[in-house]
Amino acid sequence: MKQLTMVQALTDAMRTMLVQDEAVLVLGEDVGTNGGVFRATDGLFEQFGEERIIDTPLAESGIVGTSIGLAVNGFRPIVEIQFLGFIYPAFNQLMTHATRMRQRSMGRYTVPMVIRAPYGAGVKAPEIHSDSVEGLFTQIPGLKVVIPSNAYDAKGLLIASIEDPDPVLFLEPMRSYRSSRMEVPEEKYTIELGKAAYVKKGEDVSIFTWGAMVPDTMKAVEDFEKNHDATCDVIDLRTLYPLDKEMIQKSVEKTGRVVIIHEAPATGGVNAEIISLINDAAFFFLKAPIQKVTGFDTPVPVYSLEKEYLPSKEKMINAINTALSY
Repeated sequence: MKQLTMVQALTDAMRTMLVQDEAVLVLGEDVGTNGGVFRATDGLFEQFGEERIIDTPLAESGIVGTSIGLAVNGFRPIVEIQFLGFIYPAFNQLMTHATRMRQRSMGRYTVPMVIRAPYGAGVKAPEIHSDSVEGLFTQIPGLKVVIPSNAYDAKGLLIASIEDPDPVLFLEPMRSYRSSRMEVPEEKYTIELGKAAYVKKGEDVSIFTWGAMVPDTMKAVEDFEKNHDATCDVIDLRTLYPLDKEMIQKSVEKTGRVVIIHEAPATGGVNAEIISLINDAAFFFLKAPIQKVTGFDTPVPVYSLEKEYLPSKEKMINAINTALSY
């Protein structure tokens, strides 16, 4: 095994699949000779050449639309959108074509493509670069939405996404790209989409989170548990659509108390779907109202205010306390 950062693990995943399957291509702005805006495709152009690592014009709708055509015709394109906030011009391609092709063709065609996009605040990027709007995409039937929180998961989830027969939006928390290292197998492996992961097991409160919020949540939980006679069940959802309903239900049945933590705006987010799921499957196990720690219902502010926008350790601890003291 090697000690890799998340971005290195993503590069390794793409290289693994490019070697294994000649149908795999990488498309995007500056993914070739530049190696991508975050260097996630660094070295791939030199190894696989311009016919498989393709620099595109600055036209997100065109990149995604072209990739849909490639996918329908037997290729497995990996699209890099430089930042999630740049994907909006391609929303039409996703909503009206990529996710409808299987139904439209009565199963004759599928669209095996992956759209990779860095997202999230905390890196002092300009306007639009730090958007966390994953909830928009969980409402598109036929599109899987995947978010890793560490290097090991990043490689396994990306390979599984590339091999999936349908389109996958693969969101990469920018703050986590180089924030830590962990052991990652050199060989190919996959992590099943739609399966959450236990970060920590506990008995008194269930905490559901994802992406860059996972390590932040763990810092809050560690501080909380030092000072309280209670333990937390911390679950990294990893796939936001489809959600791991079974793991969510079992955790809530065990603890009876819930905190949901994400940096996206509060209204209309994935938190609402988790709450709906709990109401349907585990309502009578609840001992307290469900608590939420989220971003605000505003665009991500200028970098000088980002710290105030992101869920803080203090807010997380307060939410855990509220759930437990009800």
